[in-house]
Amino acid sequence: MSLQIRRVVTGHSAEGRAKVEIDEIATNVISNRPGASSCVLWSTKGFPVDNDGFTDPTKSAFKTTVENGTVFRVVSYQPGVSPRNHRTDSIDCAVVMSGEIDMELDDGVMVHLKAGDLLVQRGTIHNWVNHGPEVCNIAFVLISAKPVTATGGVLHAEG
Repeated sequence: MSLQIRRVVTGHSAEGRAKVEIDEIATNVISNRPGASSCVLWSTKGFPVDNDGFTDPTKSAFKTTVENGTVFRVVSYQPGVSPRNHRTDSIDCAVVMSGEIDMELDDGVMVHLKAGDLLVQRGTIHNWVNHGPEVCNIAFVLISAKPVTATGGVLHAEG
């Protein structure tokens, strides 16, 4: 089953009135590993964010994060998704929209999450493991952050 996400984006008319700029099923769905697919719904660069004008940032290629910016992404994890241990230079706010999933940390600790659960991921190495019988969909907002420092060194993004 392909990821089907409706995205609605607002903006302003030349007269300054609110309007809908985009109302569509997202078409930029990608898969970088077996069992996972994702789409970027919006992205920003710089703080504070500039809401003037209108250019759809999802028409560009994306890495996991945007330096000095944000990425709003939905990821679909199939049962048995291939592992990907990784760390990002961001603070990630996540909402489990449907299904269930385990977040595995680099020390082996597993945290079970289900639909409606919220998570704040603060630059730790982690992996998403779907042991269940159904797809798990998670919405993420990744906000650029400084790399984590520990034991006198920098823990850079990886994976």
